[in-house]
Amino acid sequence: MQLRTCSFKPAADPDAHFCTSRLPAITVAAVFRPEFPSRFKKKYKMEFKQFKEFSTDMIDYVGNYLENIRDRKVLSSVKPGYLRPLLPTEAPNDPENWKDVMSDVEKLIMPGVTHWHSPRFHAYFPTANSYPAIVADILSDSIACIGFSWISSPACTELEVVMMDWLAKMIGLPEIFLASAGLGGGGVIQGTASEATLVALLGAKARILQIMKQADPTLVDVDVVPKLVAYSSELSHSSVERAGLLGGVLLRALDTDGEHKLRGDTLRDAIAKDRADGLIPFFVVATLGTTSCCSFDRLDEIAEVGNAENIWVHVDAAYAGSSFVCPEYRHYMKGIELVDSFNFNPHKWLQVTFDCSAMWLRNPNYVINAFNVDPLYLKHELEGQMPDYRHWQIPLGRRFRSLKMWFVFRLIGVANLQKSIRKDINLALEFAKRLENDPNYELFNEVTMGLVCFRIKGSNEINEALLKEINERGKVYMVPSKVKGTFFLRMAICSRFTQIEDIDVTWNEVNEAGKTVLSK
Repeated sequence: MQLRTCSFKPAADPDAHFCTSRLPAITVAAVFRPEFPSRFKKKYKMEFKQFKEFSTDMIDYVGNYLENIRDRKVLSSVKPGYLRPLLPTEAPNDPENWKDVMSDVEKLIMPGVTHWHSPRFHAYFPTANSYPAIVADILSDSIACIGFSWISSPACTELEVVMMDWLAKMIGLPEIFLASAGLGGGGVIQGTASEATLVALLGAKARILQIMKQADPTLVDVDVVPKLVAYSSELSHSSVERAGLLGGVLLRALDTDGEHKLRGDTLRDAIAKDRADGLIPFFVVATLGTTSCCSFDRLDEIAEVGNAENIWVHVDAAYAGSSFVCPEYRHYMKGIELVDSFNFNPHKWLQVTFDCSAMWLRNPNYVINAFNVDPLYLKHELEGQMPDYRHWQIPLGRRFRSLKMWFVFRLIGVANLQKSIRKDINLALEFAKRLENDPNYELFNEVTMGLVCFRIKGSNEINEALLKEINERGKVYMVPSKVKGTFFLRMAICSRFTQIEDIDVTWNEVNEAGKTVLSK
């Protein structure tokens, strides 16, 4: 019998890939016929035995990476374009050995990683991480369902409904937002807070169009949309402005007070002026924990004005919302019973890995009606008894993300989540004490969460030099911010591994960099 020749060099491991030199001269299609011997078909995929070995090695690698992350340089030092010359120009035609792939992770990938979970990474805000969440993601990826409707995987939908109720109770949300309360509200997992803000804005847009058309049935969308106006603080995240752009509406950024908070009177005055100019106010975002300096808008005042003016009130608590698992921080939520939607990111500070952004709606029907495109192939006979979450979000597809919440809440527990939040805030306060005891430094604002905003007493230019010196030293990593023309540095507690000795290292780096800058 004539045999085909092999067009590539066989791997040392005969199970690593499949070489056609072992087959008779038959059509490739025959390999995949059911009657063809299974021992040949299996060569095209990773065997379960290999998978177990690969997975064990990967778990060991991940554990060693996280437990020893303190030893790695925080910020990557590679230059743009570093990776392309190190990789082949095309994907391999045949399978490679997984041990070679594992080896290349450390050689090729890790040099280009900025280590967000290093205890000396102090930039941006945290991104959560825990072993229970990692394990849950493995299960989610294994089930690999696309939970756009209840029937597509009932557990995917029903666990999410229950987990969102669990989480609402954990942070003290009113019953109106609990699905189990039967009052019309409910929660949904979005990908990011940016998505949640856009979803809320589009829901508010659908609501105001319905209200206007009920008052005047002759109106069409083009009569209303150009007049719509939304509001936020000048310190709101850039995603709020982007939501206005994507939603096709005017968004006003309103001035904050001396404590960097948006106040009710400011909102009321803006609404009055816009109504007098013939515009239609319909939406406002209150931020609890701004990215720039972690200030808290006066939600109680904003919500009261929003209710009086019949406009949708959305709360963006992306970072600080996790702290509300601790009762002592819930005073920042005063007025929450009056809002229409609320969002925060467990994937920032609650040990649930990205992506998991929790959003609650007082009346989801406005969002459902705005997004409802219902082709026959997505319908099922049991519609209406449970949510079909494709109507609550912008994408159609969605992962089994509630598994991460379920694993984290059960395997870590609320008490330990509270302990972790309090630990991070106390570490931030410890760093602030060191600044306050040095006459060269000043705090930009009060430290309330795990973020310290500080500067050298002096010009913006000297603080820009300070940041450059700190990051060039390479032991810690920070980013700056600027509010009302004042440049300052942000030191965020981002890693669950951070301890007091890491704060000592960070302060020493800041202090030494400050001495260098001041000496110049």
